[in-house]
Amino acid sequence: MAKKVVVSGLKPSGELHIGNYLGAIKQLVELQNKSDYKRFYFIADYHALTQNFNAKDKSKEIFNMVVDSLATGIDPKKSVFFVQSHISAHNNLAWIFDTITSTGELSRMTAFKEKVAEGHVPNAGLYAYPVLMAADVLIYNADFVPVGDDQRQHVELTRTIARTFNARFGKMFKEPKTLNTETSRIMSLSDPTHKMSKSISSGCLFLSDSPDTIKKKIMSAQTDSERTIGFDPKRRPAVSNLVSIYAAFANTSPQKVVKKFEGKGYADFKKDLATLLIGKLKPIQKKRAELLKDRKKVMKILESGAKTARPIAEKTLDEAKRKVGLI
Repeated sequence: MAKKVVVSGLKPSGELHIGNYLGAIKQLVELQNKSDYKRFYFIADYHALTQNFNAKDKSKEIFNMVVDSLATGIDPKKSVFFVQSHISAHNNLAWIFDTITSTGELSRMTAFKEKVAEGHVPNAGLYAYPVLMAADVLIYNADFVPVGDDQRQHVELTRTIARTFNARFGKMFKEPKTLNTETSRIMSLSDPTHKMSKSISSGCLFLSDSPDTIKKKIMSAQTDSERTIGFDPKRRPAVSNLVSIYAAFANTSPQKVVKKFEGKGYADFKKDLATLLIGKLKPIQKKRAELLKDRKKVMKILESGAKTARPIAEKTLDEAKRKVGLI
């Protein structure tokens, strides 16, 4: 039986925090333990150009994202791991898809509207972002795409593009499905009404934070006046967020965390949470430091991944070009 293909991209946008890790990377790492999947994981560096950036900073962000991905468990022996811009076929296929995608469909994308509302310059790249994402996915004939809620609409557009191409030029592309993985939505430590974000550093726990910084941030994290450990995200968002973090890193359920700390106060809970996080992040930080010192090794890993992915992507592109009449 042929393995199902899973494709996922990670956009480099700055230093990784535990929200990024628990919301996306942890699930990709866990998928590597399933033998029935063939995985293509890539750093979506072209997608990262759709927002205002400094070239020197962007280069560093891309390399750091590669290192962080490897340090957190993306294994090039189990997954095809590469950088998007190293394979030009992605963009070439995206152009073909651009010509069969209506502006009306792109105008309905809520992610674009939200970015513009946040103050991002509405450039053509940001507008056509979902079409390149469709090419990223379809070029490897993906069966599944693990995405968060904010990207589900883009996967639906990918399915629409596949149907449109197949109807006009002949059956070629599968219609990929979203892969439902249990993810943790991690909120800010200082304001649990907002997602954890690097823009509010006091409420953001970075993977690179020192043990002292982790302790300080956890001990000062917002809770509530009830003084008991509970899990009720709507009524008690602050303490529920900390319980979610504990459960995710301990690979258990929020309910079991609540039971473990029954009768204990916030101080004991926070101390235990800080200790757990320090222990879990230590091996990640160690591997990250080692990789940062060996750029040559990192680039060899990327070259190897691109060498595997490139002929697959180019074969798909060549077939698509023939179907649309290019010579």
